[in-house]
Amino acid sequence: MLAIERRNEILEKLQTDRRVVVSELSQIYDVSEETIRRDLEKLVNDGYAIKSYGGAVINENVNIELPFNIRKNRNIVGKQRIAELVSRIVKDGDSIMLDASSTAVYIAKALQEKGKKNLTVITNSIEIIIELFDAQDWTVMSTGGASREGSFALVGPQTDKAIRSYHVDKAIISCKGVDADAGMTDSDELHANNKATMLAAATEKILAVDSSKFDKTAFTNIGPLDDLTMVVTDEKPEDRWLRTFKESEIKCIYSE
Repeated sequence: MLAIERRNEILEKLQTDRRVVVSELSQIYDVSEETIRRDLEKLVNDGYAIKSYGGAVINENVNIELPFNIRKNRNIVGKQRIAELVSRIVKDGDSIMLDASSTAVYIAKALQEKGKKNLTVITNSIEIIIELFDAQDWTVMSTGGASREGSFALVGPQTDKAIRSYHVDKAIISCKGVDADAGMTDSDELHANNKATMLAAATEKILAVDSSKFDKTAFTNIGPLDDLTMVVTDEKPEDRWLRTFKESEIKCIYSE
């Protein structure tokens, strides 16, 4: 096993168990404890973990951008619920934008599985482009842009320029944090800019976000909640959030 593969597996274990122990990992991967310590040191230096006695614990900082393959496997049930709800909203013939979030990948899969017809999908997600490569009677368009290591995304000013050249029925984005005052926030400025540009290009502006993101604030601003027309989430939000959405004339759809 390559070192990077082992570190990714250790990071996945950290996400699940919240803590890992050097001696246990050494036995699991049949490598020396010193090798495991180097792996953990790399995860600490990258901001994913915090050293602890005999091992490491997960870094809970919302501003840490996890590798895409790790994010894709977090809260799978919640993302599938969101994808199911979004698939009911998107109609045959719609033009849509999907961001490079892991939630958007589940949405793309659900739209294809539901047999949606004649969709136009514009995305900056390399993963979605690959996922929809054989989509029948769909038009799948890449925004272009600079590739971002670890996120399978195309980002930057060129991406914004491409997005601004289109007008679509629906833009569907996700984010790292949703706060009544701070609005929608993300951990990466380039991603945040691209998401904001997508919302501006759409008639229906949809935030697809799991319930763990409420009352969280990440590093950089995407935009105020007033920029949205709809929120789709996996669980019923607290009453205060439902009131906030109602006051802002944002439709809220959730899994029951």
